[in-house]
Amino acid sequence: MAGELETRVLRKITWRIVPFIMLLYFVAFIDRVNVGFAALTMNKDIGLSASAYGFGAGIFFWGYFLLEVPSNLALDRFGARIWIARVMITWGLVSGAMAFVQGPVSFYVLRFLLGAAEAGFFPGIILYLSYWFPLRQRAAVTALFMAAAPLSTVLGSPLSGALLEMDGILGFKGWQWLFLIEALPAVLLGFVVLAYMTDRPEQARWLAGDERDWLVRTMNAEVASKAATASHSVWRGLADIRVLALALVYFGTSAGLYTLGVWAPQIIKQFGLSSFAVGFLNAVPPTIAVVVMIWWARHSDRTAERTWHVVLACVVAAVGLWLAGLSTSVAAVLAALTLVNVGISSSKPPLWSMPTMFLSGSAAAAGIATINSIGNLGGFVGPAMIGWIKDQTGSFNGGLYFVAGLLVISAVLTLLLSRSQAAKAAPATQS
Repeated sequence: MAGELETRVLRKITWRIVPFIMLLYFVAFIDRVNVGFAALTMNKDIGLSASAYGFGAGIFFWGYFLLEVPSNLALDRFGARIWIARVMITWGLVSGAMAFVQGPVSFYVLRFLLGAAEAGFFPGIILYLSYWFPLRQRAAVTALFMAAAPLSTVLGSPLSGALLEMDGILGFKGWQWLFLIEALPAVLLGFVVLAYMTDRPEQARWLAGDERDWLVRTMNAEVASKAATASHSVWRGLADIRVLALALVYFGTSAGLYTLGVWAPQIIKQFGLSSFAVGFLNAVPPTIAVVVMIWWARHSDRTAERTWHVVLACVVAAVGLWLAGLSTSVAAVLAALTLVNVGISSSKPPLWSMPTMFLSGSAAAAGIATINSIGNLGGFVGPAMIGWIKDQTGSFNGGLYFVAGLLVISAVLTLLLSRSQAAKAAPATQS
C-alpha cells in the first residue's frame, strides 16, 4: 500500500511540476543564448569584433555572479512562486530591450543586466526540486528539467534562423525581430507562474490529503536524516570546501555549454551555409544529447553513483571540442559538436545531485547558488577566450582546445573530491 502511495504521489508531482519548469527553462535558455544567432548579422550591423562579441556574450555571467546568492536566499525566504515570477518578467523585458543595442557599450550593459535579472532562476529551480523530490529520484528529475536546455536549441535554432529572415519588415532588422519575439514568452509566463506554482508540499491542495501527508513526512524525514552531518547555515553553505570544489567543476562544464550556445552557429556557418540552414543543423547535436542525458541520469540514480557519471561525461565533451578544432567539413564538425552536447548535458544532472547530499535549509540555498554563480563564470571565460583567440589567430581552434582543457580539469577535480570524501568517511566507518 505504501509503495502504491509513493508511486502515485511521485507521478502526480512529476506531471504537475516538471513539464512546467521545463517550459520556463526552455524560454530562459533561448533568451540566454539567442545572441549566438543574432550575431550572424548583428555583429556587422553594430560593429562588434569577435573579441567584443565574446566578451559581451559572456559578461551576462558577471550579473549572475553578483546576484545569484542573494537571489536564491530571497527565493528561500519569499517562496518560489513570487520570486520566479519576478525573475521571468524582468529578464523578459531586458531580453526584449536587446533589440535596440547600438554598439559595443550598450551590448555589454544589456547583457550584464540580463544576467542580473535572471540570477537565481536556475539554482532556484534546483533548490525547489529538493523541496518536492526525495534524493533517490532527484538526478532523473533534474535531467528532465535540464533537458529543456538542449531542447531549446533543438527548437529554438530553426526558429531563430527563420526570424533572421524577417530582415526589413516594419523597418527592423532580422536580429531585432529575433530578440523582440523571443522575449515575449518570458514576460507572459511570469504571470502564469503566479497563478500556477506551489511553494511547498504543505500547500499542495492539488494533492489528496494522504498524498500530501506522505510527501511532507518523507521530505521532513530526509532533512532530519541529514541533521547530524549536513550544513544548514548560510555561512556554512558558502564556506564548505565541497561547495567550492563543485563550483570549479561546474566552471568547466559552463565554459563548454556556453561555447556551444554562443559560438556553435558561427562555427557551423564558417562552411558557407545560410542562417536558415545553420538553424536546422545546429538543432541536430542537442536532439541526440537529450536522449543520452536522460538515460545517463537514470543510470546514475539506479546505480546511486555520481562521480564517474560526471567524470566520463566531461571527458567526452573535451574530446568533442578537440575534434571540433580538427574538423574540416560540416559533417565532421556536427559529429564533434554532438559529442560536446552529449558530454556537457549528461554531466549536469549527476553533478547537481551532489550538493543536496550534504547541504540542507539555508545552506542548500546559499551553496547551490554559490556553485552556480562561481561555476557560471565559465560561461564568461569560455566564450570570451574563443573570441579573443579568434581575433588573434583567425581560427576557432585554439579557443576550442582551451575549453577542452577546462573540462579535463573538471573531470580531475571531481575525482579528487570523491577521493577526499571517501578518505573522510573511512575513519568514521572504522570507528
